[in-house]
Amino acid sequence: MKTALIILAAGRGTRMNSDLPKVLHPLAGAPLLVHAMQSGASLAPEKTVIVAGHGAAEVRKAALAHDATVTVTEQTEQLGTAHAAAQARDSLKDFDGTAIVLFGDTPFVRPETLEQMVGALKSHDVVILGFEAEDPARYGRLVMRGDDLERIVEFKDATDEERAISLCNSGVVACDARLLFDLIDAIGNDNASAEYYLTDIVGLARARDLSATVVTCEQAETLGINTRAELAQAEAAFQARVRTTAFEDGVTMPAPDTVHFAFDTVVGRDTVIEPNVVFGPGVTVESGAQIRAFSHLEGCHVSRGSVIGPYARLRPGAELAENVRIGNFVEIKNAQIGQGTKVNHLSYIGDATLGSGTNVGAGTVTCNYDGVMKHHTHIGDNVFIGSDTMLVAPVHIGDAAMTASGSVITSDVEPGALALGRAHQVEKPGMAVKLFEMLKAQKARNQRGS
Repeated sequence: MKTALIILAAGRGTRMNSDLPKVLHPLAGAPLLVHAMQSGASLAPEKTVIVAGHGAAEVRKAALAHDATVTVTEQTEQLGTAHAAAQARDSLKDFDGTAIVLFGDTPFVRPETLEQMVGALKSHDVVILGFEAEDPARYGRLVMRGDDLERIVEFKDATDEERAISLCNSGVVACDARLLFDLIDAIGNDNASAEYYLTDIVGLARARDLSATVVTCEQAETLGINTRAELAQAEAAFQARVRTTAFEDGVTMPAPDTVHFAFDTVVGRDTVIEPNVVFGPGVTVESGAQIRAFSHLEGCHVSRGSVIGPYARLRPGAELAENVRIGNFVEIKNAQIGQGTKVNHLSYIGDATLGSGTNVGAGTVTCNYDGVMKHHTHIGDNVFIGSDTMLVAPVHIGDAAMTASGSVITSDVEPGALALGRAHQVEKPGMAVKLFEMLKAQKARNQRGS
């Protein structure tokens, strides 16, 4: 069955107290909107339409950055959920299939739940996602008769009897696309908020002798984010879920509550993640690696058997082969590190290629930026880079070469050669004693003068 997604992302999010559109606030390293897009993407939708409003240009940019095939349309006036969904009509005018309406601030709806909703359309015309609320509060209530959904009543319009119902509306809807827009056309705004409620399609469908039903999910899936406190709660819920999955996948974490995952982190089994490790977006760690304490990884790939940290930083473009060692206070950016190579202490390797079996001494820096452009450093196989070497890019160090400690390397080094690029040491006997005596005398004069 063909599917299309309509993701409503037009709200201002006043309670966030932010200039940033609500759906762009980050959860696990990605905007809330991206999480909603990922949930729906499991259905392989033929079309995805994002309905933007407040901060439409920013929302468009974020949506297209995640998926360049989506369509972004704008709701210039926020007149309710039905009015928002109607903005997708032109984008879906030639679409023949199921439309699913999602919300850009509801990040946890599982793909399996959406699949159940699509399946329920085989026997019903409209499917609503509902949940049993621990505290129904101000949620809309789902009024059922057996398996049939009679109507949805918003809290403000509900009677006391209807408010006693605990089965609540998430807002997520599945329906034939053409029928959806036909029903939307019939929705009015005669209600307490004078808004066009998408939920009114149920009553309209039943009035036409069409059927409606409810697919239920856990309340946690329907969590909508309206405040920064709720965003923090959602982050905690996401991290707890991902940590549980990591354990099930064979990952060891001695202090799991201190490990922070991104929305797309991939970690292989038998990997050990020590305390206080942070994963930014775009990280893959293969099986059997070790990520030591207080390391930060983003946009990188770590192959099996490698050891990272403690206190290491892997930035976007870091590609590490098997059995690589990246030690304390080492930063790697946009660099390929060959098998078995070691960069163990206090070094920066950026815009570089390092071969296999190479050792990089403490304090080494690839000087890749000239103030305008970035330049590349190439270091071959089995090279020994002495401590405190400055490699001024562009520069090429041949296989099995060596640089002397404290060198500034400004030109290529041929294979097997030793390169020394430091000033000649000058020694002046007795000068240290004389210099200290002069400085102490000066300090004493200054103190008497004050």
